[in-house]
Amino acid sequence: MKDHRPDLCIVGAGSAGLSLAAGAAQLGLSVVLFEAGEMGGDCLNYGCVPSKALIAAASQAQAMRDAAKFGVAAHQPRVDWDKVKAHVRSVIDAIAPNDSQARFEGLGVTVIRERARFADARTIVSDSAGVRARRMVIATGSRAAMPPIPGLDGAGALTNETIFDVPELPRHLIVLGGGAIGMELGQAFRRLGSQVTIVEAAKALGGADREAVEIVLARLRAEGVEVLEGWRAQRAARNADGIALDLLGPPASSPASVLANETAAGVVSTAAGGDAGGPRKTLSGSHLLVAAGRAPNFEGLNLEAAGIAFDRRSVTTSPTLRSTSNPNVWALGDAAGGGFTHTAGWHASVFVRNVLFKAPTRADALAMPAVAFTDPELAQIGLTEAQARERHGDSVKVTRVHFHDNDRAQAQRDTEGFCKLVIGKGGRLLGATCVGAEAGELIAPIALAMASKLGVRALTSPVLPYPTRGEIWKRAAGAYFTPTLFSPGTRRLVGALKRIG
Repeated sequence: MKDHRPDLCIVGAGSAGLSLAAGAAQLGLSVVLFEAGEMGGDCLNYGCVPSKALIAAASQAQAMRDAAKFGVAAHQPRVDWDKVKAHVRSVIDAIAPNDSQARFEGLGVTVIRERARFADARTIVSDSAGVRARRMVIATGSRAAMPPIPGLDGAGALTNETIFDVPELPRHLIVLGGGAIGMELGQAFRRLGSQVTIVEAAKALGGADREAVEIVLARLRAEGVEVLEGWRAQRAARNADGIALDLLGPPASSPASVLANETAAGVVSTAAGGDAGGPRKTLSGSHLLVAAGRAPNFEGLNLEAAGIAFDRRSVTTSPTLRSTSNPNVWALGDAAGGGFTHTAGWHASVFVRNVLFKAPTRADALAMPAVAFTDPELAQIGLTEAQARERHGDSVKVTRVHFHDNDRAQAQRDTEGFCKLVIGKGGRLLGATCVGAEAGELIAPIALAMASKLGVRALTSPVLPYPTRGEIWKRAAGAYFTPTLFSPGTRRLVGALKRIG
């Protein structure tokens, strides 16, 4: 076994681990990086990159269906699933060199492609190496969580790690989970030609601004995606069609709503009643995708041997991401409960600031934007309107501008959605929600303003090119000042000023 004594040892070559390894090596630190799987982790190989590539292909298919509104003949696209998969793979391959072992070794990082585990509070080992580092970082990412549903293990359920490689385009895809992953992939597969049913035990895109969520739901349902909210999976099994999923509906469902749900695609039986007083139904589909949350990849790490406190969601850390039970260890990204790829990158920055530059920085110092890459997109940062009113009461002001009033949106015949700013005392930006085309891009200047602790007035200052969708957030900011600008007092002031000189 070869011994290493680096400044820094990182376990996991996903977004957080790679960001930190690159930064630390370029700052002159010796770095050992362990990765037993694919370089680039979940985001590159099974998550963000392939899903967005699939969404792009699905968007092209939908554009063909929607072409008539531009005076162009519309038609149903012919989807070649093998070529779609080749497109997804080619996007991964184009990005992979940035995350490759060769690149990081070129930066001076020692990359060990083996499974690592803690031997004690200061030592990490693998089959061929032992590392005793001054600082150790857990950046092992996460995987799809498998809920404890009887029969699920033997039903051939897919996750984001396997869905992109199925041999044939799913005839009827059942998606278990109505979060961002489930909604994004559900719409994409529907647009590519699959029948899709999304099952969500609570509310789809829970935690997001409900007004915005309703717009997303309306579009998915208009495109033929069946979204069942408040339905819980009770059992899964293989059947002649592929997958059977028994569901229990919400107890409050009325007879009318049960009857409406009987027409859902793939329902082979429905009966009122049940143990919890709700309706029951069985969905029958060709494939089942589980997108019901994430679980950290801690298996085999032997965290107990290092005295590292953790739970089913994350390592227990301080606001600086340092382990509360082992001061030699930090956790970044999903291992610290991060949840997003951009959060993982921020966590790497927090480590560098705190540990290398001794500049105190909290992981929660900045509001994290979140985007559901459905069509329309739903982007959010900071507090929703409901959260802000709960915390700050009547002091909260909300401005809202609809894309119907945006000239570029009209030209593109895509006017669904709005941009909403949530504003506190003194014009402080508490949060924002954008739903519509390119919402993920439109949230960026608001994130910059919030990170820079700028108030709503800063969003009124730039001169923006016309016509662009970006004008919408400037108009939303300007709406905050409209009552004052055109008030009787301001009119009297202007009247007085016009008599001067």
